[in-house]
Amino acid sequence: MFIGHALLAFALAALIAQWRGLSSQQALALGLVAGAFAALPDVDVLYAAVAANPTELVASTGVQPEAFWGPANEAHRLMTHSLVVAALAGPAFALWTLRSATGWRRGGAVLGAGVLAGLVVVAAEASGLIGAFVVGAFVLVGIGIAELSQSRLDLSPGLLALAATAGIASHPWGDLVTGEPPALFYPFEVSLLSERIVLSSDPTLHLLGAFALELAVVALAAVVVAREAGYRPHRLVDRRALIGAVYGVTAVFMAPPTIHLSYQFVGSILAVGGVCGIGHPSVRGWYPVRTAIDRLAGTSKRALRTVLTTLAAIAIALLSYGVVYLLVG
Repeated sequence: MFIGHALLAFALAALIAQWRGLSSQQALALGLVAGAFAALPDVDVLYAAVAANPTELVASTGVQPEAFWGPANEAHRLMTHSLVVAALAGPAFALWTLRSATGWRRGGAVLGAGVLAGLVVVAAEASGLIGAFVVGAFVLVGIGIAELSQSRLDLSPGLLALAATAGIASHPWGDLVTGEPPALFYPFEVSLLSERIVLSSDPTLHLLGAFALELAVVALAAVVVAREAGYRPHRLVDRRALIGAVYGVTAVFMAPPTIHLSYQFVGSILAVGGVCGIGHPSVRGWYPVRTAIDRLAGTSKRALRTVLTTLAAIAIALLSYGVVYLLVG
């Protein structure tokens, strides 16, 4: 889901920018910045790096994800997932980039720094050291993104503020079907949603639906990039993607996955898609490892073909798994 937040913001920002008449280069730049800021709220999981017990992460039976997510959830989807924070932090990050300017514009940088510092202080008052740590990390990483965006992509402060605000504000909505509802109005104790949106009363079908939404977001971003590069996305999908249909048989012997027990399902279906996308048929057999680097780092057309074929294979695998699950269930 971390990647999905960024890709959805990227795709929507790029499409809207195109619709508003911006050049392809400007649209992609705006999309990249919006995507980077859309991923920023998940910096709150860094809290687990200082709160988790390393000895509990690996037990005799293997890696224990709950040892990480237990501490992480003490801060996850709270301070940084707030629309209030997005409305204040987005413009403040853009104002910060004016610190090297002169005159009244430099005053904007002082205002931006004051707003960002104020967010840390308010979080400390509302949530103690956890709040100060999480929002402090959020501010520092956000400043880094803003600096890179301004220096590398040459976005105006106005466009940077728009992309940052929209990106951060878009993030919480992607969590509504996979986790606990975010604190949309932090630090105010106002609750808009009390529980996640359930796509199906069957926990496995709910997971499949959530996975399908995430896959659609990734595919949308890939299609936007392909179109910007001058290609027709559907022509880049190789027929190897049809091999993904064999994944359906795993529904017969795999324990039904759920949101809380999804690692085996997600890992295996992504692996199948990757093999279909990267694998190269020859008279000597398939050599996915040998061709992986070439197919991902070669020409743009080859890389896009690999990505789109992988996504198509995953989609076919997901559909086939769902059909078999319903039949055997």
